[in-house]
Amino acid sequence: MRPPSVDALARELADLDLPHPLLVDAARAAIAAGDPASARARAEARARSLLRPVINATGVLLHTNLGRAPLASRPSSPAGPSRARNLELDLGTGRRGSRQVHASSLLARLAGAESALVVNNGAAAVLLVLAALARDRAVVVSRGELVEIGGGFRIPEVLAASGAALVEVGTTNRSRLEDYTRAVSAHDPALVLKVHQSNYRMVGFTQSVPVEELAGLGPPVVADIGSGLLDATTPWLPGPPPSWLAGEPAARQTLAAGAALVTFSGDKLLGGPQAGILAGRADLVERCARHPLARALRPGGLVLEALQETALCYLRGDGKAIPFWRMATVAREELRRRAGAIAAAVPAGGVRGPVDCKAVAGGGSLPGLDIPSAGVALNGDHTPALRAWDPPIVGRVEAGSTILDLRTVDPADDAVLAGALAAVVGHRGQSPLGTGTGEARCT
Repeated sequence: MRPPSVDALARELADLDLPHPLLVDAARAAIAAGDPASARARAEARARSLLRPVINATGVLLHTNLGRAPLASRPSSPAGPSRARNLELDLGTGRRGSRQVHASSLLARLAGAESALVVNNGAAAVLLVLAALARDRAVVVSRGELVEIGGGFRIPEVLAASGAALVEVGTTNRSRLEDYTRAVSAHDPALVLKVHQSNYRMVGFTQSVPVEELAGLGPPVVADIGSGLLDATTPWLPGPPPSWLAGEPAARQTLAAGAALVTFSGDKLLGGPQAGILAGRADLVERCARHPLARALRPGGLVLEALQETALCYLRGDGKAIPFWRMATVAREELRRRAGAIAAAVPAGGVRGPVDCKAVAGGGSLPGLDIPSAGVALNGDHTPALRAWDPPIVGRVEAGSTILDLRTVDPADDAVLAGALAAVVGHRGQSPLGTGTGEARCT
């Protein structure tokens, strides 16, 4: 029996939301494998491999695999004109300007810094600072802060790549001021580097030296605070700072304590897009901006515009406009109410809710600290079926149950969750709540 033509088989897949060339690829691969019937499955697998929106029901607020901080959706106007942006144009003079003056100036103001610079991620910020300020010179770092961050990047390797020489002080668990003092005297370092420990935490017999004391040693102190908390007083939120933020270093307070520069990520506690920010003394920021690496590491206009929008929300004191802070601070009682409504909307039961959960910040922030949460649960592992939903829903299996933590779910998606759960327990159709087409730890 002759196989079907590639074109005929591709046309049979036209109902799938893929460009025709990708349907042709799927048809050609299926025919080459001697299995034309697999063309649809191959095309569907290709569609699932594309970047697309998903519903994060894991309870991990900054889920690295899901893009960390969710960005606020901006209204689109397909019928409107497509317009350029004044990315590197000074509208006052009409001459070429700098792409760094927009978001960077706002972030500097928020951090209480003289100046700031944006690069494409947090590791890039550290690399640029070391390359620009410490190449061929010593940099002093506590042994307890020589950590490895996600993706296998290690602080000693970043130092080596920058051309700086690592000088280790103290021990894995205890570093004292006198350790730094001896190293500064012996090596005349360009910088003292203090590194956020990310997901790594030591407890028990430990000691570290605060920025205030390191600042008195002489060399500039660069503090990689990692997660990007701008201000420990969280003036963009009503009421006092959330208790789970206690002890997290913040840019404004770290600079006030004497750090010459801070570096941090844009897509963690800042709640913006993936980016790296360095902020502090204007002369040091300028030296970083003039380094050849600065151009290689610079972000594009979309990132800078998203960072600008995020910074403007902070300056307006509107924390609820930043999705991370909105979901991080919603009351557990509200989550319980939503969970109860979702469970009640699934015909004939099968979904338990509300169930109390413990969400986590994730993304290398606040390791070991829980945020009280609530969600829904159903017996068995239904995560493959939920990931295949449109849009995909990502949850967690724990103790034989599938858990969907609502702290990381936008309320607008509750109806989608209810519809998916109804289908999973065998009741396909629209959700009664409306039209609907990891790492949560729950108790």
